[in-house]
Amino acid sequence: MGMTIVEKILARASGQAKIAPGDLAVVAVDTVLMLDTNFMPDIRREILKVHDAEKIVMVFDHFVPPPDRASADAQATGRAFAKQFGVARLHDIGRDQGISHVIASERAYALPGTTLVCSDSHACAAGALNCAARGVGYPDLVYAVTTGKAWFKVGETVRYDLTGKLQPGVFAKDLFLHISGTYGDHANQNVEFGGGGMASLSIDARRTMTTMGAELSAEFATFEADDILIDYIRARTSAPFEAQAPDADAIYVARRTIDLSALEPLVARPDSVIKNSVPVSQAAGVAINQAFIGSCANGTIEDIAEAARIVKGRKVANGVRFIITPASQAIYRQALEAGYVQILMDAGAVVTAATCGACFGGHMGVLGPNETCITSSTRNFKGRMGDPTARIYMGSSATVAASAIAGTIVHPGNMVRA
Repeated sequence: MGMTIVEKILARASGQAKIAPGDLAVVAVDTVLMLDTNFMPDIRREILKVHDAEKIVMVFDHFVPPPDRASADAQATGRAFAKQFGVARLHDIGRDQGISHVIASERAYALPGTTLVCSDSHACAAGALNCAARGVGYPDLVYAVTTGKAWFKVGETVRYDLTGKLQPGVFAKDLFLHISGTYGDHANQNVEFGGGGMASLSIDARRTMTTMGAELSAEFATFEADDILIDYIRARTSAPFEAQAPDADAIYVARRTIDLSALEPLVARPDSVIKNSVPVSQAAGVAINQAFIGSCANGTIEDIAEAARIVKGRKVANGVRFIITPASQAIYRQALEAGYVQILMDAGAVVTAATCGACFGGHMGVLGPNETCITSSTRNFKGRMGDPTARIYMGSSATVAASAIAGTIVHPGNMVRA
């Protein structure tokens, strides 16, 4: 029997002819993605050697700019580490900085057919690039840095065949909320996306889907490679790669078809995305204190453009904080050049530096007691963005922007101009 995309990538990386569910794959890691949080004083350990500095990428993203002394200390230690071991791909604060998973895509550090590990669970974002990418614990990260190896127990794969095309006002986040709400978690499973409808999804939209694979508790989330992806990679690097496609007789634990044209805007109600999605109309009218657009999942130029389109000529509702965090400095520059930042600020929004920031309740948008937020970021569990009494709804960036204007959760179609 044949193999799925992830099985073929893991087989290549482990030097085996075949990998199947239940197997233990000890793989050579092609890219190790390190973060500023890996150097925080309370968790860091002295690393005495690195296996291959050319396979390490370092990105400061969680606490940028550093809001406290511990964060500043971590970044200073990280800079010293990069200098000591000759890590050239250090994305420090400034021109080339951003959220690590977005940088891995923008710079094509995550190549099709390769493996990537990172201590952040949303490393699965690189699956949009046909890469087997996964978050690992800090000890496993250090193991990959020092030995060049990682290990995974191979899970079964769920295949999603996409057909049709998303309707205006419906976005990849709505597709995710449909999957999480309809099918629930995918614990110990891989998720594979393909089908004719895939061609209508941009790389940004695909990265939204693979990033949110972490919220399904999936082991790996990958897209098939197509001409759109190959052109995207080739525009960014001349490095060699070998994209992987599933075998015609690949075995799936489930195979599901989703008609993109049949989807509608959804929101996840507070505290979970699993089996907790409803049409926006069922949450309409809930008053909000904060609206947030950002994160590795939805801090893209497409998200910012949609937000600007919705708020242009309008004002953020009184009592609402509308915070937009571009996922990278490159995206911030694009938004500036396109005039989106001006439009958003004229409406009363705040546009922050590129950082994980508010998404994980770190800084630049932390929620207070009993506040209500609607977000297009990655998670909505209790206490994720701040005080545990805060309520977090999740929707597309269009739904978030429309709600910021209305002051209550509202269907984005309500903001469409004639």
